[in-house]
Amino acid sequence: MGDYSKALEFYEKARKILEKVLPSDHPDLAISYGNIGQVYKGMGDYSKALEFHEKAHKIYEKILPPNHPDLAISYNSIGQVYNNMREYSKALEFYEKALIIREKALPPNHPHLATSYNSIGEVYHNMGDYSKALKFYEKSHQICEKALPPNHPNLATSYNNIGLVYDDMGDYSKALSFLEKALSILKKSLPPSHPHIQSVRNAIDNVRKKM
Repeated sequence: MGDYSKALEFYEKARKILEKVLPSDHPDLAISYGNIGQVYKGMGDYSKALEFHEKAHKIYEKILPPNHPDLAISYNSIGQVYNNMREYSKALEFYEKALIIREKALPPNHPHLATSYNSIGEVYHNMGDYSKALKFYEKSHQICEKALPPNHPNLATSYNNIGLVYDDMGDYSKALSFLEKALSILKKSLPPSHPHIQSVRNAIDNVRKKM
């Protein structure tokens, strides 16, 4: 929390200066508001996070063309806050707005598209709609396989997410297969004591107990 409060202090000082010297719709102000929103999200103060992300978004809507990738990032940030608040229908609404822009503006194997598919998959997973979660996680995974090196931690996250959905669906052999792929990558790309490794090990143990 100490790091967040220091970051907030720094960003707030910057914001006050920028608000004095820049016009109200300047892109640097939008970046400033977005940074503050991210800190509040990290602190778990979601109403404040929303307030600042929405301030940033209003500027982006004013100054950017409707299919600009930065507008998608802004929609995605708001979606993340709603997801953390467990307001899943709202999260989905904003993630889908981000996805529509990204599908128009980016090449089909762009990592930001993978992020969008993964975020939507996560919401459906949280809502208990496992078939839709799987569909979006797999779309994300296809991009990750093409766009990332084979031992990239994000690829491990992708395998892990798919494995956890199969676990929730009761398909334990498939769950185990994907979770073991995730663990194999993480062991190569992260230090052995990293919490992500322990988390996947726990998930594997949990699945094995059910088989």
